[in-house]
Amino acid sequence: MDFTLTQMASVVVAFMIVIGITSYIIGKKKSTTPIRAAALGTVFSVIPVLGIIYVFYLANKEDLGTPK
Repeated sequence: MDFTLTQMASVVVAFMIVIGITSYIIGKKKSTTPIRAAALGTVFSVIPVLGIIYVFYLANKEDLGTPK
């Protein structure tokens, strides 16, 4: 089965969108700048493995709870 460059690009762009949205949702709880977290997730997901690693990094980060 052969894939064209257009099909591969479509898959990568869809993956970038999914990782960007996921990074934003997780970044709202874990970061003071969720838009920056989403942008980094989108950029890192140009190489899909890096996008997945970034989402795992965000998920393992501590929540921003209320200051004591």
